[in-house]
Amino acid sequence: MTEARFGPATGIGSMPGGDAREAARTVTGTFEDFPFLPELPARGPGADMIGRTAGLLVDLYARVEPSGWRIGDRPGRDTRRARSWLGEDLDALEEFTQDYEGPLKVQAVGPWTLAAGLELRNGEAALSDQGACRDLAASLAEGLRLHLEDVQRRVPAARLVLQLDEPSLTAVLRGQVRTASGYRTHRAFDRQLVEATLRDVIGVHAGGPAVVHSCAPDVPFALLRRAGAAAISFDFSLLTERDDETIGEAVEGGTRLFAGVVPGTDGRLSDPAGSVMGVRTLWRRLGLQPGLLAEAVTVTPSCGLAGASPDYARRALAHCVRAARSLADNPE
Repeated sequence: MTEARFGPATGIGSMPGGDAREAARTVTGTFEDFPFLPELPARGPGADMIGRTAGLLVDLYARVEPSGWRIGDRPGRDTRRARSWLGEDLDALEEFTQDYEGPLKVQAVGPWTLAAGLELRNGEAALSDQGACRDLAASLAEGLRLHLEDVQRRVPAARLVLQLDEPSLTAVLRGQVRTASGYRTHRAFDRQLVEATLRDVIGVHAGGPAVVHSCAPDVPFALLRRAGAAAISFDFSLLTERDDETIGEAVEGGTRLFAGVVPGTDGRLSDPAGSVMGVRTLWRRLGLQPGLLAEAVTVTPSCGLAGASPDYARRALAHCVRAARSLADNPE
């Protein structure tokens, strides 16, 4: 029997608050068979999604400007802060994963959302310059390689899963990312170039699977599968029947679905079986074998939990575990 590449439930990445040890304790205590490295953006610039990943770049540096993160000439205070917080998070994860042997997920922003969120010196997004996009992707790939090596040293028996967060990917493909002035949009990028760049970045994790996450509508499932994503993470509530064919092809092709079925912000949680009812309905509509459900689906929140209260975040993560158990016990 082969070892599981993924667990039945996990989180997306971000958590509320600023206590790295508390976040690591919560995550590892809740997801005993698929924890993840928590992100705590409430700490401020450098702990946010773009700044945290900018701190991983090799030979490229970024600083905070009033308009956002901008590429600079040398590492400054903002880069040091981002790296310090990541180190704090890794120390906490290492403390709570002693002797852990299962899949362990680490997250970073993918190359296209990073290019949409990082400014060049002229104030425009890196997306405006194809050469800058290429350099950024290469720097990110090398930074991720080093980051994964560091995590593996800290948790040597874990099987690492790399998650690339690409919420801006659909907007990049459609030419919907606004310029600095806000009056125009950047041109749509060639799908083959987008796919090839993602494939190169995913390729740095040759020893393990990669998942691409987007909680935006119209996730390009087929493109992500061709780029090498072993799993795709998405907000289940945004699916439409237009997605049925690509979802069915993905499942039959062995792609794992990270189904975001638990709300990411405070609200009433339904019973665990109710949370995954839509997944069962989709399965029946596609004519897929119910027995495949537990093998093909990981249950997650619909997006990160940075905007949730600490109490709700804990309950939402525990709810994901119970919902996944419901799916496995009663697939029909």
